[in-house]
Amino acid sequence: MKLYGIKTCGSVKKAIKFFKENSIDFEFKDFRKEALKQEKINSWLEKVSIDKLFNNKGTKYRTLKLKDLNLNDDEKATWLAKENMLIKRPVIEYKNKVIVAFNEEEYKELFL
Repeated sequence: MKLYGIKTCGSVKKAIKFFKENSIDFEFKDFRKEALKQEKINSWLEKVSIDKLFNNKGTKYRTLKLKDLNLNDDEKATWLAKENMLIKRPVIEYKNKVIVAFNEEEYKELFL
């Protein structure tokens, strides 16, 4: 299992805590240290919708004034690779699935 995010994100911290408390092994990928490429974003988008993956509520979205651009899905996907901080976190790759965001009930169903 791979968990993607940034260490300072509250949702990522909750996911890490959940996995550690339940003795679930995972590999953490910090995309501040290693940027995600378009190919990775595209592989996720084959399994989850752009609306689930694209964070239009975060600081980066507001700072870049992306709302004003009225982006289509392809443009959003390009922005995700250009600016990884627009990715909703955490993103978990598990058993050929992509799980986005922290939801304790969903995690209990999937991982326990």
